[in-house]
Amino acid sequence: MKILYLLFPFFLLLVQGAAGASLAPENEGQCKQEGGFCSFLKCYHPYHVFGRCSTFMVCCKRKW
Repeated sequence: MKILYLLFPFFLLLVQGAAGASLAPENEGQCKQEGGFCSFLKCYHPYHVFGRCSTFMVCCKRKW
């Protein structure tokens, strides 16, 4: 019972992280709709990985 108050905040953080995970693009069409482009395996500066286009393709988007 003493550990229950520690597990509850952990559970809330876990649920919050899972809720935002579905916002990333999952295919090329969604990536382009969000203003990004597909690249092979990684993005170069000033772009960062925003989601996935396919297994080996990632969606890149500017940081700003």
